[in-house]
Amino acid sequence: MKILHSNLIGNSERELFIIHGFLGMGDNWKTHAKKIAENDFRVHLIDLRNHGKSFWSNEFNFDLMIDDIYNYAKHHDIKKFSLLGHSMGGNLTMLFAQKFPQLLDKIIIVDIVPKEYKPHHGNVLNILNSLNSIDFKKVKSRKDADTHLLNYIDDERVRQFLLKNLYWIDKESLGLKINIKVLFEFKDKLSIKLQKDSKFNKPSLFLYGDNSPYVDESDFSLLNKYFPKIQINKVPLSGHWVHADNPSFFLDKTINFLN
Repeated sequence: MKILHSNLIGNSERELFIIHGFLGMGDNWKTHAKKIAENDFRVHLIDLRNHGKSFWSNEFNFDLMIDDIYNYAKHHDIKKFSLLGHSMGGNLTMLFAQKFPQLLDKIIIVDIVPKEYKPHHGNVLNILNSLNSIDFKKVKSRKDADTHLLNYIDDERVRQFLLKNLYWIDKESLGLKINIKVLFEFKDKLSIKLQKDSKFNKPSLFLYGDNSPYVDESDFSLLNKYFPKIQINKVPLSGHWVHADNPSFFLDKTINFLN
């Protein structure tokens, strides 16, 4: 059985797993994890399969990722934990809460709801194409890679986020940490639906960006249906990357909720 890679921050019996989004990695949350750990938590920055430093697999779906999280907790002998997930990680958090509520203390869902999104919502196809088309025989530096990504993506911050997926295979060769072939095939399967009669009756927090294209106020009834104890907070001056756009507000709400 393969176990997901993680970085651990803090030393406490209060466990928090942070689950990144599509094409992300746990390391992107390191700054936030340090702040949360200061409040008596041990934070697990987990890399999902085919992401970061975790194992690659030709199989990639939410059911497998749920089992990966379950196996990770069992491997580390963790009986109870809280779960925070952003975007695809938020979907995984909701599905995990549905299947294994007894393992969870609290959940935090960040800027995603359990509904059908249009294919390629949020420019996913363009982002995947930008990474998939990198010719590593020609691209020999991160600067070269950034120049290539600029043909697809104007937003410098998104490019910097994607460039974290590059690593040095050796002194002269760059490669991708993510399994781009498998993730490309998953691009139209990022939406989820929860079981009709399922309810997670434990404390839940939903954080969404006031400028996010992923969340509409009409979605709140859906969240209240499945998560009766949910708190819903709008994060000002932020889009889909809520935690990066307004980190102080995000951390304040997150830490207060966890405590």
